[in-house]
Amino acid sequence: MQTSDRINYIRDWISNYCKSMPTEPESLIVGVSGGIDSSVTSTICALTGKKTLAISMPIKQIKEQQDLSLKHQEWLKSKFKNVDSHLVILDNLFKSFKNSLSEFDSAHGLANSRARLRMTTLYQIAATNNGIVVGTGNKVEDFGVGFYTKYGDGGVDISPIADCTKTQVWEMGKNLGILNEIIKAEPTDGLWDDARTDAKQLGMSYKELEEAMKNSSSKNHKKYLEIRKRNLHKMEPIPVCKMKND
Repeated sequence: MQTSDRINYIRDWISNYCKSMPTEPESLIVGVSGGIDSSVTSTICALTGKKTLAISMPIKQIKEQQDLSLKHQEWLKSKFKNVDSHLVILDNLFKSFKNSLSEFDSAHGLANSRARLRMTTLYQIAATNNGIVVGTGNKVEDFGVGFYTKYGDGGVDISPIADCTKTQVWEMGKNLGILNEIIKAEPTDGLWDDARTDAKQLGMSYKELEEAMKNSSSKNHKKYLEIRKRNLHKMEPIPVCKMKND
């Protein structure tokens, strides 16, 4: 599929999904981090013509990451009249959350809690705007190796780019005219104070991950499967204890 066709297909899929709902939502709510996935997703949402709310939610954010988020918001608003943007600073909320749970001080847990606080924020905004929360996860990190926060950035209503590889997302970004700074930025989940990259956390670049997913003889395929296995609990349905003879 050509890149422009892929963009149009996703745009139409979002529109058709909204129309299929019992009550059609009035708006699409997208958290924008300054990364390529959320930038592409929010832009395609805007292309539907529906009211699109691009939400920036910094929590002790690295300045460069936050700057890209704000720049994308301004770029979106300059291109689309149906886009509105909001800056919701969650520093104090996170600080209070962390202090309240000082007895349970897990660095990894607190990193994931940032994503969960953002998810809660998006749903509150969606509730006040008769909207749905649009996910920004792609096929490789979210649905290949499960590199996302369970009930955080994984807590969404729809996932329009879930069947697109990272390479395809970058191609769509270029086609859409997304800011070059965002396209060239090193991918990061933005959950750590040290600005660690996705590649550092995963131990592989997205190019290597994609190759490992497609090619079982790849030198990285075993490592890919190991990462995937650790995170399958995020991607599979919640286990349900079903009673016998009931």
